Amino acid sequence: MKVNPYLNFDGNAEKAFNFYKSIFGGEFIANMKMSDAPNTEKLPKEEQKRTMHISLPIGNDTILMASDIVPSMGHILNKGNNMYVSLHPESREEADRLFNGLSTGGDIEMPIEDQFWGDYFGSFSDKFGIKWMVNYNEQNKQ
Repeated sequence: MKVNPYLNFDGNAEKAFNFYKSIFGGEFIANMKMSDAPNTEKLPKEEQKRTMHISLPIGNDTILMASDIVPSMGHILNKGNNMYVSLHPESREEADRLFNGLSTGGDIEMPIEDQFWGDYFGSFSDKFGIKWMVNYNEQNKQ
């Protein structure tokens, strides 16, 4: 089984993913607008520009995915603390690069540093409200 994080945004999914692309690199494997779907001409013009689905490969086997909500269809985005994207880089240097890049403009919850349990770990919310964890373990090379 493969698990991919799927994120929801309120009109800024593409902006968020361009930011993530600047950190992770790679190319989008999908970037569809609401207007690409059938029968969406009835949506308000602004909502037709929203992202229906966007995906960006990160690492070897993970694809980060997202879409924007559609308020006219009753969708409501509730930002909360019930989800993190947990990254497990292969080096301390890569952990620092990811942490420093993704946390720019966001709120750091735990600075990245050596923790009592033996890992190099930090957590934060990025400037789009998405919660991230960066965890490097020298022994496990997760």
